[in-house]
Amino acid sequence: MNISFEIADKVNGLLTLTVEEADYQENVEKALKDFRKKANYPGFRPGMVPMGLIKKQYGASAKMDAINKLIGEQIYKYVQDNKIQMLGEPLQHEGQEPQDLEKPAPYTFQFDIAVAPEFSIELNGHNKIDHYTITVDDALIDRQVDMFASRLGSFESVDSYEDNDMLKGDLRELDEKGNTKEGGLTVEAASVMPNYIKNEAQKALFNGAKKGDIITMNPREAYENNAELAAFLKVKEAELGNYTGNFSYQITDIQRYKKHAVDQELFDRTFGEGEVKSEKAFRERIAEGLKEQLSVDADYKFIQDVRAYCEKKVGDLQFPDALLKRIMLNNNKERGEEFVEKNYANSLKELTWRLIKDQLVAAHNIKVGDKDVLEAAKETARVQFAQYGMNNVPDDYVENYAKEIMKKRENVDGFVDRASDIKLCEALKKVVKLNEKEISLDDFNKMMSK
Repeated sequence: MNISFEIADKVNGLLTLTVEEADYQENVEKALKDFRKKANYPGFRPGMVPMGLIKKQYGASAKMDAINKLIGEQIYKYVQDNKIQMLGEPLQHEGQEPQDLEKPAPYTFQFDIAVAPEFSIELNGHNKIDHYTITVDDALIDRQVDMFASRLGSFESVDSYEDNDMLKGDLRELDEKGNTKEGGLTVEAASVMPNYIKNEAQKALFNGAKKGDIITMNPREAYENNAELAAFLKVKEAELGNYTGNFSYQITDIQRYKKHAVDQELFDRTFGEGEVKSEKAFRERIAEGLKEQLSVDADYKFIQDVRAYCEKKVGDLQFPDALLKRIMLNNNKERGEEFVEKNYANSLKELTWRLIKDQLVAAHNIKVGDKDVLEAAKETARVQFAQYGMNNVPDDYVENYAKEIMKKRENVDGFVDRASDIKLCEALKKVVKLNEKEISLDDFNKMMSK
């Protein structure tokens, strides 16, 4: 086999392969022998079918498969051996003449190769990049304490209504004269939270209401959303047209949500029994958790700033745009050219960062192993548990959950990338000049939202 590679403008490569019969014939014969072992022909014992019949039926496909496999192997071997930084996959050259495989070899195949642009990026002590420390103050700890107390709160029965209370009552359909409609709709223990009613007039009917009060309301006016109205009346949405008039609502119970007291039970349910024994220790434990969590957020911002700094330093790179768009279209055939044109610029931006990041990772000899990927998955698991107020989840449970979400291949790719970011962040913080800044969480969130 003869292979040649031409690159006219540093990013558009043309790979030409000339295949001789000797390059693939051995694999064809092996494939035909395998077909012969399995072939089932009337009048012949298994494995004894004449090779002439096997070649006649399977010869063309065996030859095509062998050549395709050979080409694929040789392309990637050539790319690796010659250290060509190929972007995407090779595509058949647009000017390639179709090869007639029924004719004797040699056959010539050409492939367009998208080559990454050449550039160099290095970060050291001469490069100054912002690094934020998100302050953990008493106000932030107060909010966290309030969140834990709210999550572990409970409803209690009260006598009169205030904002955010939940009411339960018996709902009865009224006739045009305001009397209970004979055969009309009745709903027992219907729940309503007046504070969520958008119609101000209907909401005002519940001001100062007490247990036993009877309120005349119009559910159709109170609830603009059909799904909410159907749930309140406990009927199908298709039936709502039958209920446009007034209803009486007799309040049987008023439930008020009360936050959990900041006491030992709250400490135990948040961090585990006996782990925290005072409010001071509770706040200190919360502060530790916040510092760890917020340092992750700050490092994420640092990598974003590194990216912006490097992209500016590298400037605009030359890419084989026409070829990359062909590759993108080939991978998104069902979405078409409009999708490619709409998303190409953003795709190119992500590709630029990937190339920059690959250089930085190589420069700092960063290796990502299975343990690193698992730790990234565990980090994600802990964040998910924390969102539900679960801060004392045992390590073995976290690890088992992390392994479960890693069973999906698309998740693993994300965790590999996350693990790489974590290691890159730690490496770069040691070599660049950090422009340290303190910032409140509120200001940090505002900055990130932009």
